[in-house]
Amino acid sequence: MTTDEPTGEPTGDEPAAFWRERPSSEGKPPRVLIRVFLAPGTLREGITFYEQLQGTRADAVFPYPEVGLALATVGAFLLLEGTDEALAPFRATTGTLLVDEVQPYHDALVAAGAEIVVPLREVPTGAGFNARHPDGTVVEYVQHRPRPDGR
Repeated sequence: MTTDEPTGEPTGDEPAAFWRERPSSEGKPPRVLIRVFLAPGTLREGITFYEQLQGTRADAVFPYPEVGLALATVGAFLLLEGTDEALAPFRATTGTLLVDEVQPYHDALVAAGAEIVVPLREVPTGAGFNARHPDGTVVEYVQHRPRPDGR
């Protein structure tokens, strides 16, 4: 554990706009994210805690108003802030896997008999889907695509 000061953005309590250090397509192998569920108004506090814990800074923060959430990635953690009602559909998912290309994972999982529980769709960061593996584990697969400005 480190006591370094956090250096991530944003500085407010809630993300006003999307920002990300780099898209997932720049990272190989896939990045595994442990899900952390936070109450409304605690995202900034969560970011600070996980930055200090890991000695790293948040590398993405974005609102997801379509589902009533605000999210951030800090090292190995995906922070999801929202009400109990907004978080409920996301709690059954074990983790998130950031991948360079989402379609090959989708195709391989379907071929292996996995159940697609959330269809392949556009998300604020690019594209993603959720699959229930044959052993019952539910995983979200997400591809972060660069924004038009290259981020």
